[in-house]
Amino acid sequence: MPKLKTRKSASKRVKIKKFCLLRKKAFKSHLLAHKSSKKIRDLSKKVKVHTADEKVFFLMNPYS
Repeated sequence: MPKLKTRKSASKRVKIKKFCLLRKKAFKSHLLAHKSSKKIRDLSKKVKVHTADEKVFFLMNPYS
């Protein structure tokens, strides 16, 4: 059986921990002047990947 390839785009976007997948939030790359400090702080936090998408990310990262 051939080796499975890892989707590099998925492996860079998601960190696989023991019990969950963590991702960064969107909307923090630019246009930050009008966003409040609280909003920017909240966007800096990591978030769990939705349960509906977990299976897809595990298939994209077969050896994790």
